[in-house]
Amino acid sequence: MTVAADTGPATVETIVAESFQEWSKAISNSFVPLLATGPKSSSFQGSTFHGIMRARVLGQISVVEIAAGPHTVLRTPELIAKSTGRFFKLSIQLAGSGRLVQDEREAVLRPGDLSIYDTSRPYQLTFDDEFRTLVLMFPHVLLDLPAEAMGHVTALRIPGDEGLGELISPFLVKLADNLEALSGTNGLRLVHNALDLVTTLFNGELDQLIETGRDPHLLLLGRIHDYIEANLGDPELSPGTIAAAHYISTRHLHDLFQEIGTTVASSIRQRRLERCRRDLRDPVLSDRPVTAIAARWGFTDAAHFSRIFRAAFGNSPTGYRNSH
Repeated sequence: MTVAADTGPATVETIVAESFQEWSKAISNSFVPLLATGPKSSSFQGSTFHGIMRARVLGQISVVEIAAGPHTVLRTPELIAKSTGRFFKLSIQLAGSGRLVQDEREAVLRPGDLSIYDTSRPYQLTFDDEFRTLVLMFPHVLLDLPAEAMGHVTALRIPGDEGLGELISPFLVKLADNLEALSGTNGLRLVHNALDLVTTLFNGELDQLIETGRDPHLLLLGRIHDYIEANLGDPELSPGTIAAAHYISTRHLHDLFQEIGTTVASSIRQRRLERCRRDLRDPVLSDRPVTAIAARWGFTDAAHFSRIFRAAFGNSPTGYRNSH
């Protein structure tokens, strides 16, 4: 296996695997631990396998272009149990075809098609022939949609030639052709813009599910999520105001968030901190005072904001800005 990395500001790491054993190790190191298997054909020789990965890592987001021969990757319960962190992976098929299975759904992806899957639950990806794909991997918190709601749209094929997919897919495909351009704070801003588009795409898919009346529980969670997102900058945002806006008891609201493994307060705080962190890295906002950025997202106590920011990210807001 050969590894080459540029040393300039546009660091793209390239990994070339000349055997299936090398490839199996490379994909687990680049993403989350995975079990890889070769084609069932008796003619398959693992030693002659060829695969290439080109990767850019910007903050918490990995952007990886993959070109390889036929094989299958599995994310098993045993591997999940040994892992930390919860990530989404968005696949955009660039050439060839792939089959994604998760949550009892199956998506067959053709060039331009998109689909999303969750590394905290088992999944399988199968490629029967030579293929090329782009994968964006990022923590749950960076996608502005509830993780529980996303469980309804994993392993769904989003066509790249109709609807929102026709608008968003070409932009994401371009990322694969321009990995070197994704550098520094502008590159980070660009991939965050890509995630905003992805949020819009899957919010549209969730809206379609809601309109069909398949899950009233999902409808309520979606409304609560939209309300929180629209009011993140309001320092008065609280469980009481959220519950009152949706005509439910505060206890019911807390129960809803407990079901998705979090609390109302921690969800609001985490989302606000992520918005602040994004703004602190944004070159367009480099002249804006830290206190103004904090206030923009509902933090009115500068000392409190500094403490929780440091606790979350290991650095003060000013130190974080200066280091990026």
